[in-house]
Amino acid sequence: MRAAILGLAALLVAALPARPELIRLTDALGRSVVLAAPPRRIVTIFSSNTELVAALGLTERIVGIDAFTRYPPEAAAKPVVGGRLGFSVDAVVSQEPDLVLVTPARQAAHQLVAPMERLGVPVLVLTSRSLGEVLDNIRLVGRATGETERGAMLADALAARLARVTEAVAGRPCPSLVLVTGRLGNGLVLVARAGTYTADALVRAGGCLALSGRGSLAQVSPEALLAADPDVLLLAGNEAELRELTSRPGFRDMRAVREGRAHLVPRAAFLIPGPRTVDGIERLADLLHPHRQERP
Repeated sequence: MRAAILGLAALLVAALPARPELIRLTDALGRSVVLAAPPRRIVTIFSSNTELVAALGLTERIVGIDAFTRYPPEAAAKPVVGGRLGFSVDAVVSQEPDLVLVTPARQAAHQLVAPMERLGVPVLVLTSRSLGEVLDNIRLVGRATGETERGAMLADALAARLARVTEAVAGRPCPSLVLVTGRLGNGLVLVARAGTYTADALVRAGGCLALSGRGSLAQVSPEALLAADPDVLLLAGNEAELRELTSRPGFRDMRAVREGRAHLVPRAAFLIPGPRTVDGIERLADLLHPHRQERP
């Protein structure tokens, strides 16, 4: 009888639904983040994080974005929880998220991580200081959302494309370049500097940075940019902005401008770290090394 009872109990236990395994993660700040189950309602702060989730085919899980998100269009229509003036804890909480993705820019992490932790809402902080980190973020978000295999496959495919570019430009002359990303009212120019994922992308495409120094998108004087005398001048913007820049005194006499090597690059590819960055690197490599498919 005792054996029969124990056997019945074992059968009943086996029939119970399995408890989901906890998802244990470590974010860019070294924080331990534990999810009880793959999140179904995700708030993505900053365009880069929105694009990572969308690239995994999970746009329908996004329930809140920041005011600067424009891509993909179906994500850009989601409720806005903050923007230039900051991020509202109440607005985030109103979307009832079971995961918030943030990046430590514009004080987002400072404003949201601690309040969300107090409320029991998991927050994953991502940084993108290099292309390696961008690919790692894809894998991390894949694990966080229960799509580990999908995230790994996407990251591996992007890594393979980068490897092909690296092989194609290896051994070729490295043109010096400057990427202008904007300008300030005080006359200073914003350029991509070493130590950023943007600079990493430029180098991966087969370019060499004409301006030394490290830091984020940095402010430099027009005089410093002109003195650098790059082989190639790049602008993250549109045709009208390029025409205006290259017609300014000093700029119109730059060697790169005179010799027809002032070009546009897409802002989305070089200023929003995500899968589209690889598209931008491939196109820039073709521009800098038009015969890169032909091995010397």
